[in-house]
Amino acid sequence: MAKRKRLTPANPMFLEPAPETKSAVAAPLRAPIADVAREASATAAAEEMAQSMAQARAQGRMVIAVPLAQIRRDHLTRDRVTVDEDDMAPLIESLRARGQQTPVDLVDLWPNKDGPRYGLISGWRRCLALERLHAETGEAQFAEVLALLRRPQDSAQAYVAMIEENEIRAGLSYYERARIVLRAVEAGAFADASAALRGLFASASRAKRSKIGSFTTIVGALDGALQFPRALGERQGLALAQALEGDSDLAAKLVATLRREAPETAEAELALLRSMLQPAKPDRPKSRPVSVQVVRRSNREVSLIGEAVDEAFLKDLEAWIAKRRV
Repeated sequence: MAKRKRLTPANPMFLEPAPETKSAVAAPLRAPIADVAREASATAAAEEMAQSMAQARAQGRMVIAVPLAQIRRDHLTRDRVTVDEDDMAPLIESLRARGQQTPVDLVDLWPNKDGPRYGLISGWRRCLALERLHAETGEAQFAEVLALLRRPQDSAQAYVAMIEENEIRAGLSYYERARIVLRAVEAGAFADASAALRGLFASASRAKRSKIGSFTTIVGALDGALQFPRALGERQGLALAQALEGDSDLAAKLVATLRREAPETAEAELALLRSMLQPAKPDRPKSRPVSVQVVRRSNREVSLIGEAVDEAFLKDLEAWIAKRRV
């Protein structure tokens, strides 16, 4: 007879669920090389964009907003002598209504620790108009100017850029053109006035450059003494230049007279210049009046009586009668 096995109670440890086995091959993961490639591509794209923006900024192809306080407006000697308020009023109203449509040209002065960061090349009137609007309204939009950064190779190129813009937008007077010629020479941008004329006004005709050169004589002699130099027209300016070149003492006389008289209008100043350029009339010696009395005796006989009837008078009379007979 077979033996029966005794059954023992179940071991509670065997009743617990089996521990979860984690396979070494879980859900498929993205390959690390793909992540690296994607990140490298994104980084390269960002760097390329940053480099492109930096190049566009440096090359003057990107418009930037610059606070007016960071702009040195006298970086170049300005070609404008005075501000024409009749021209400024429409510009201010246009900026007020439509905002700034055309950027100004700036040059980066970095590292310039003592003063504004940027120097103004062209756009002086727009900066002035925005400054006035900001002072009037207090609006932040008028405290900045839209600008392009330029990189002129030298100061001569910067002066040319300023001249070209003003010649296109609003013609300069001959006096203003001549003045910037001399100031550019003083700044060392050109060796002499002839080089400045050729460089600044290369597109002008030789005759026009010659006239501007004549006006440099006026600027050199009377700059600061003339209160209304823009009113000096071409014809009167050339006459004044010729007079100054022909009389070495005339400049001092004109300066003294202009300061003494201090004309308040352009018309008064021009009239004063004309009066000083007119040659003085020579004093003619006063001669004793002489008379000739004509006595008609008949239709065929006339007598001439008086102190003027002398030998010279009779010869002149005979010559006149001879001409009448021909």
